[in-house]
Amino acid sequence: MKDSGALLVYKQKRRECRRLILCFAVLVPILCVFALGLGVMRIPAVSITRILAGKLAGIPALYQDIPAAFVAVVWDLRFPRIICALFTGASLAVAGVIFQGILQNHLADPYTIGVSTGAAFGASLAVFINMVSSGVLSVPFMALCFAGFTLIVVLAIAGRGNGLAAVNLIMAGVIVSAIFQAGISFLKMLSGENVGAIVFWLMGSLSARGWKDAALLAPASAAAIAAAAVFSENLNLLSLGEREAESLGLNAGRARLFFLLLGAFITAVSVSVAGIIGFVGLVVPHVLRFAFTSDNRYLIPLAALSGGLLLCAADSIARLIFTGEIPVGVLTTLLGGPFFIYIFIAKNRRKL
Repeated sequence: MKDSGALLVYKQKRRECRRLILCFAVLVPILCVFALGLGVMRIPAVSITRILAGKLAGIPALYQDIPAAFVAVVWDLRFPRIICALFTGASLAVAGVIFQGILQNHLADPYTIGVSTGAAFGASLAVFINMVSSGVLSVPFMALCFAGFTLIVVLAIAGRGNGLAAVNLIMAGVIVSAIFQAGISFLKMLSGENVGAIVFWLMGSLSARGWKDAALLAPASAAAIAAAAVFSENLNLLSLGEREAESLGLNAGRARLFFLLLGAFITAVSVSVAGIIGFVGLVVPHVLRFAFTSDNRYLIPLAALSGGLLLCAADSIARLIFTGEIPVGVLTTLLGGPFFIYIFIAKNRRKL
């Protein structure tokens, strides 16, 4: 009787998760259209829908009677920025799910093993070189290169000893992050009066992101999230612990390395485009796991959709409410920090 009752509860939870995934999937296009209409230039939802339909379908006749300024603002300015917000939020949230699973720590996030700090150093170095030499060094490219270098260093350090154990990865990430953080501080000092360019990037912002950024982020993010969803059952097994996963027939070392590379790649791509955006990868998976499910087969799509929605909404607020646009990374930290403290305290009270 107890087993049948637990099975019924599990099936009910599964149905609820499926309905929630469908609900979030419907909300994404609605939020996109709503956000596209907001700003100094208010654009009707009907015009936005016609512009998007015409551009995506390649039928200019659908929007030829709409003012050219409306078309330019929607398609060239706001839409690529919203795409970047959606995929950055989705990437960080899914990376949070991955790292919380492989490290068996619900307080882990995409920045735990130091990949983001390495990417931040690479971007800061590119900004500094461009300032002193008037060059055109690609900031996203440098960020991706140093993110990959950081991961190699972390794996080399963590691999000394008991393989890629969670504690080794975390400690190696802390060490490497501290070194790169010192490097960033040194670059800030050398920048002098131009330090603002580095600081603004480090705060995390989607300002002035265009189709070039969206073309880099969207395919890479979508492919990585799809891979995480396909192998989500392996992540479930890894979350049980290495011995349990091995006893169930999983090569735990190979699976952990795969998810580690996947999570680091998603993090590096999102950081290279948007900078450091905090708390999305920590709060979203934690709340979803606590409120709905810990089954990664449902948690990954839920995290991707809700993370994208959250960052898109936060970015819209950041560019609308404040007279001078603030970096969205600042807003997510200001809102996410107190919210996570509340969740943490409320969760501990229930245990008493």
